[in-house]
Amino acid sequence: MNQLQVLKEYFGYDSFRSGQQEVVDALLKGRDVLAVMPTGAGKSICFQVPALLLPGITLVISPLISLMQDQVRELVEAGVPAAYLNSALTDAQYAHALRNAAAGKYKIIYVAPERLLTERFLAFVRRVQISLVAVDEAHCVSQWGQDFRPGYLQITQFTAGLDVRPTLAAFTATATETVKADIVRLLELKNPCEVVTGFDRENLFYEVRRPHSKKDELLKLLTRFPEESGIVYCSTRKAVEDVCTFLNDQGHPAARYHAGLTQEERQKNQEDFLYDRVAIMVATNAFGMGIDKSNVRFVIHFNMPKDLESYYQEAGRAGRDGAPAQCILLYNGQDVRTNKFLIEHGSDSGDALDEQTRQEVRKKDLERLRQMTFYSTTQRCLRHFILHYFDEKSPAFCNACGNCSAASEKRDITVDAQKILCCIRRTGERYGASLITSVLRGEDTERVRDLRLDKQSTYGALSALSQREVRERIQWLLESGCLCCSDGEYPTLSLGTAAPEVLFHGKTVQMRTVKTEQKLAAPKRQRPGSEIVHPELFERLRALRKKIAAKQSVPAYVVFTDATLRAMSEFMPTTEREMVGKVTGVGEKKLRRYGQQFLDCIQEYKSEMNNI
Repeated sequence: MNQLQVLKEYFGYDSFRSGQQEVVDALLKGRDVLAVMPTGAGKSICFQVPALLLPGITLVISPLISLMQDQVRELVEAGVPAAYLNSALTDAQYAHALRNAAAGKYKIIYVAPERLLTERFLAFVRRVQISLVAVDEAHCVSQWGQDFRPGYLQITQFTAGLDVRPTLAAFTATATETVKADIVRLLELKNPCEVVTGFDRENLFYEVRRPHSKKDELLKLLTRFPEESGIVYCSTRKAVEDVCTFLNDQGHPAARYHAGLTQEERQKNQEDFLYDRVAIMVATNAFGMGIDKSNVRFVIHFNMPKDLESYYQEAGRAGRDGAPAQCILLYNGQDVRTNKFLIEHGSDSGDALDEQTRQEVRKKDLERLRQMTFYSTTQRCLRHFILHYFDEKSPAFCNACGNCSAASEKRDITVDAQKILCCIRRTGERYGASLITSVLRGEDTERVRDLRLDKQSTYGALSALSQREVRERIQWLLESGCLCCSDGEYPTLSLGTAAPEVLFHGKTVQMRTVKTEQKLAAPKRQRPGSEIVHPELFERLRALRKKIAAKQSVPAYVVFTDATLRAMSEFMPTTEREMVGKVTGVGEKKLRRYGQQFLDCIQEYKSEMNNI
């Protein structure tokens, strides 16, 4: 059996996605790999296909129990012998899984990094052939990544202790050049084949809103997604409790997830969400890494995350099946202050770092927070902003994000920009955005008077603008490099490298602003089902899938994804041959197990339509 045969028989796909073939080829030749591929791009296929073709066992090192359980469940459903070894197993279950593994009953075994050096696990791996070690969420090995986990540093010690070094493959959805270099160095990858696919997720619609009431806005947004699965992320446990209670009181069944709950409740709530017993999960960032639920139609951030890497990963949990989904951020200035506090006091890895390194990490974290704030306040294309952050070229406007869809116009703010730059320069580049805004607006405050800033020539220079308008212009100048902002508890503004061109050489400053007299245009991808060819058939197929999933005690998306049901409703196959040939995501085992029931449903629908 070759690669494409494995891909089709077990996973139901006729061809590889971008980057997958290159990774699979390298691993089958025994070459190490570093793959940076966005969430939903099919990273798991890259090691699952080689695992079925290579001799012996493939170990998948994964940071979370939920990821292991999800992927093993889907693999077993697809006919792949797989298991996981983690703390969710009882001692008897763990021993049974090791016996089965030693007997050659599994091709793929998922394991947490903290278990690699345990005496029991080491005794097991010495008795079997390990052909491939795949490290998922590999950015966790780097202290410069957003999810540094000291347990990942044990991986090289583990592989070095094996009689024969297996091929190593590192996978992550987000990695700067610094983090990529760290992954190669810390995992000791040998001349790795580096595959970096595009970061763009075309099926995702990005939007940032700055409402007066986040709760009212959240209720308004949920009307877009009746009976659809979604995640609402909050920055603190307290916010999770508050928002979850609010949604349930308003008639939106929701579960909660954060590190302060018992393991039993977290497990129950996660399963309720995965099995569609509740549609909405309200959670901190403790939820989601590796969650393989493919039919999440929306991710709403009730609070701004600490960095774009985290936002991109969390938002990317929407639309993993390739169907349209929305990623919406609700922002206000308090989010910045909360995240600064979390950076100062919330590091889980602080004890593993010396003081100098801790300060360097903190400085890096604050810079990432600054970039996240730019994203949350920019009037530019949101997709372009994200792709530019990850060093990927893209059009300046995507016409498929909230900013591009908004009624907007370009406005020449050169004169306003010069006044802002002059004010900062003449006040000695010693003050933050809040005080500079007060000076420019001519506000008569005690602090302005005490510092004698009301005597400055730029005092009141922008008195015709609102506080928000002045802050928007300052934010635009920060983004464009005309201004810089220092680190520290009280950040101060200073002139950036682009400032002289504006102040002294006549360079114009154009800012894109939303026309306040016009309402935000509805996104092109407003309703997840709007692009379905036969929506009634799609709903019937979903109902059938739900019934089968309940009978099999598996999440609905494990039977077939929404994208597969969409394809069924579009092509309406009537034979097994047509279903395998026209519908992606239907492998041989699933065809034998479920195919006829879905074909009967399609045939019944077609007969009804013909009789109308």
